[in-house]
Amino acid sequence: MNTPTLPGPRPLRTLILGLCLLLAGCGGQRPEAALERYLERLQRTLDQPAPTVELPALPRLPPRGELQLDLAASKLGTLDFLALSGCEVQITIGKRNSSLGLMASPSQRLLLELEFLRLAPDCIDHLQSTERTDLAALLQEAHRLKQQQLPALIFNATLGGPEYRQLWQPPQRLGGYPEQTSSAPLTALAEINASVRRWLAGDYAADNMAFEIQLSEVAKADGGALLKALALQAGWLQAGNTLLQTRRQRGPLCSGPIRPAAATILRNVIEKFFVGEVQPWSAGLGRRQHELLPLVAVLEAALDSGLPSAYRQWQSRRDSQLQQWTGAPRRHVEALQAVLKPCEQDG
Repeated sequence: MNTPTLPGPRPLRTLILGLCLLLAGCGGQRPEAALERYLERLQRTLDQPAPTVELPALPRLPPRGELQLDLAASKLGTLDFLALSGCEVQITIGKRNSSLGLMASPSQRLLLELEFLRLAPDCIDHLQSTERTDLAALLQEAHRLKQQQLPALIFNATLGGPEYRQLWQPPQRLGGYPEQTSSAPLTALAEINASVRRWLAGDYAADNMAFEIQLSEVAKADGGALLKALALQAGWLQAGNTLLQTRRQRGPLCSGPIRPAAATILRNVIEKFFVGEVQPWSAGLGRRQHELLPLVAVLEAALDSGLPSAYRQWQSRRDSQLQQWTGAPRRHVEALQAVLKPCEQDG
């Protein structure tokens, strides 16, 4: 009895291309290459044309202007600033009201307001002790306002800022993603989360340089690459599901005592190309997702009450699509099991 074998070898040009995908220096790996090979083998084994692969659209952040929260100004004017002699917070208010301060980036604005929140109480005590109660009351009012605005200030500097926006920017090419990812953005996200917890709890100390460095690392994070890779996987596996479903509509792969060679070949295709090539990449995506996205979710939860509607809408779309995309491997396994089930019953 002849043992069923996989379809014959590909042309030399195709074989060389496959080797290049495995070797550094051949232009970088393409994650979709394994998916292409797998779908082609399914198509050939089941004698069923593959449908066109349709990749889901990625959730795009709203325009930057829709993600910056407007904040009311305090009533501390120039004359009040000059009257704050003897207070360290006078310098902070001066920096904030300067032309540079008024044009400060969201992160620099946050750091200035944190400095104000930290220094103002001592100045309020000083003003009260020197019987400048009106000015003390004015400074106290400004302090309460900035406490109320702190979640919005943090949002503008983080989730609504340019670095977190860059985090979600998809790359032109995935290359060998997620093999080349770094732990530095993860550490930076965790450190920012720890700082935010302290700030919201009333501890306003901040390391300005460290915070800016952390934001620069966040900008290098791979949220956009992760979304693109998951969408890519979902699109290709859905095409495989459609192929399998169409083949089932033609009738069972195995019927009665007849066990076609395609049944054995299909198992080999699944083991070599799906389990051996696609699933390791899929598992890497799953690991990166569980490393990266919870760190973003922690900050979103901490600032939840003040998130702008545009961000909430994008967040909802993102989470809904992530839930759909991450279930793609499971749905594909179910589709494979449905095709092979008659062969198991008759085998």
